Amino acid sequence: MKLERLISMIYKLLNHEVVSASTLAEEFQVSPRTIYRDIDVICAAGFPVISYQGNKGGFGMMDGYKMDKSLLGSYDVATLITVLSSLSSVFEDERAQGTIERLQTVGTEHQASSLAVDLETRRTDPDVLPHLRTAIMERNIVRFDYVNAKNERTTRAMEPVKLHFKYGNWYIYGYCRTRRDYREFRLTRMMNVLLTPDTFQPHHEFTREVGFSNSTWQDEVEEVVIRVGPQALAEALDQFHQVDKQFHADGSMTMRIPVDRPLQASWLRSILLSFGSGAEVLEPPALRDILKEQLQNTLKLYEVV
Repeated sequence: MKLERLISMIYKLLNHEVVSASTLAEEFQVSPRTIYRDIDVICAAGFPVISYQGNKGGFGMMDGYKMDKSLLGSYDVATLITVLSSLSSVFEDERAQGTIERLQTVGTEHQASSLAVDLETRRTDPDVLPHLRTAIMERNIVRFDYVNAKNERTTRAMEPVKLHFKYGNWYIYGYCRTRRDYREFRLTRMMNVLLTPDTFQPHHEFTREVGFSNSTWQDEVEEVVIRVGPQALAEALDQFHQVDKQFHADGSMTMRIPVDRPLQASWLRSILLSFGSGAEVLEPPALRDILKEQLQNTLKLYEVV
């Protein structure tokens, strides 16, 4: 514990011009006397610590003193700091913040970052992510209610293995004790998440990368063709960017979207209906009929009785 404190103090002094003993004592929850002893140890280790007197006095490193920068270039450091900063804010991880301070000592001063990463999502309960990460690290079994793609609500118990951020959403991968197999759950569909005191042994082995693979695309892929009006171009491009697109003189656009079993793809129907009158399905005809039926059923909810 003392060694960790000493290392953290060194990086703190490297990143700040002057730090008072009282500030250090409060941060590391020790007495000022202990801080003074720690400073003596740091000096004995060869670090050029300078003591500043006065109301704004404290301790700092000698001007120009920096750690060896040969291991990481400025680009590497800036990128790592950006990613870690986002992780630190999402998970409220003090260790990540400590790593950021250490990286800042080898970075180029006053260098503006050319990268920004935001891993937060308003659709996920902010308390769930830190709890699930704790469960992964401490190997706690997690219980929760889950609504699947078929709108079926079940209660699950799982051994969490890995958190995964993709397509703007957080997922958790692990061994589902309820189904007795590995599953991936979307956090927005998880409710009443509970970390139980029960633990599991670290026996999980990965045979593939977590996430969707091309193996899910079978011979049932069919092309969905939609005509997008000028008022829905931006939203359609956000949803279907990497597809065949053709723009027309009137400002509209035709999209050809390859979809695995489009008549069964509830996610596709949700997206298409979200465009409102801004998009029309041209092919396949059966998908047009399905959307028409859904719209008629929706209209019935708003009929005046």
